[in-house]
Amino acid sequence: MTDPIIQVLDLVTSYGDLKVLDGVSLDISRGLITVVAGSSGCGKTTLLRHLIGLLKPVSGQILLGGRDIVTMSEKELYRIRTRQGVLFQSGGLLNSMTLAENVSLPLKEHTELEDSTIQIMTRMKLELVGLLGFENFLPSQISGGMKKRAGLARAIAMDPEILYFDEPTAGLDPVTSAEMDQLILKLKKTFKMTIVAVTHELSSIKNIADWVIMLDQGRVIFSGTLQKTLVCENPIVRRFLDRKPGQVVYDSQKYLNAITGMSL
Repeated sequence: MTDPIIQVLDLVTSYGDLKVLDGVSLDISRGLITVVAGSSGCGKTTLLRHLIGLLKPVSGQILLGGRDIVTMSEKELYRIRTRQGVLFQSGGLLNSMTLAENVSLPLKEHTELEDSTIQIMTRMKLELVGLLGFENFLPSQISGGMKKRAGLARAIAMDPEILYFDEPTAGLDPVTSAEMDQLILKLKKTFKMTIVAVTHELSSIKNIADWVIMLDQGRVIFSGTLQKTLVCENPIVRRFLDRKPGQVVYDSQKYLNAITGMSL
């Protein structure tokens, strides 16, 4: 591994009585694609929300460049987020705006660039994701895969240092999923970005991962290269890789307590 750009130290998060992250510690290495994987409900999306500063943990630290974002003010977090890009599952586009308007929004909000420069940068980002010529289309006029790519163009509008993906291939057909994987690899190679992808899609993990972190029941059960992941003998990792079903047990009372008055 290269030097870590992010260090997570003993992170604990609970929704009511339901402990979602239970002492999670991990490193995210600079310039690599780190995949956080695991079955549904393992805590990977909650971890992602912590990494981008949308959630505060019960305890623990998240060090970004040596600074703890957990204790940062909203003003400090705002500055940090201008150096990060996020692609959410749905793409997160604003339906009332064209694709060009969506992509240019971060540049208009966070820079003092002239409109002509913003237009050029917007076209460059749309071309990078294969959507040049669709600038004036609304999100409702394009496919799900195109929405994801448009969302990605917006996520990289500010040339972020770190790029986060939440289930980048969820809901896509196999061909479009493979195209998204290739686009992620292209971004890593072209811009030398640090990329963190949360996914349970096995094919995508095999296509893009440099480093894999496996979660189960809110704990890190494995961390290593893709090659080591594929031969790991941990029974939970093995079951995930071999797509073998396991017994799922939920504590219904804890779940009900957790969701009362809260949004998971």
